[in-house]
Amino acid sequence: MLKLTSSSLLLLASGLVAASVATSAFADANKKVKIINETRHAMVQFHASRVGTNSWEEDILGRDTLGVGRSVVVNFGTDDYCLYDFLGVFDDGDKVQKRRINVCEIDTFRFTED
Repeated sequence: MLKLTSSSLLLLASGLVAASVATSAFADANKKVKIINETRHAMVQFHASRVGTNSWEEDILGRDTLGVGRSVVVNFGTDDYCLYDFLGVFDDGDKVQKRRINVCEIDTFRFTED
């Protein structure tokens, strides 16, 4: 039979706490940003590229659209990079570029009529 002493239980509890903290730190490293469409038109494409990139990355929405008042959560990953340029393309042909968005400091980004 396994006999656990109070010092063994304390060591086991410390290990569980350390594992929990490490898991939380990894989860927090994911840079998830909710993109909200607050315009009067459906968004038909959404691109996000690292600042300094000469071309737009692939359309994150794919075949989907982002209707008026709708949102989508985009995970920008776990690496240390934070600055992105955003491009929203709308069903009326308008293209809206937003530069140098720091995804490490925000959890929500709104495309608006302004």
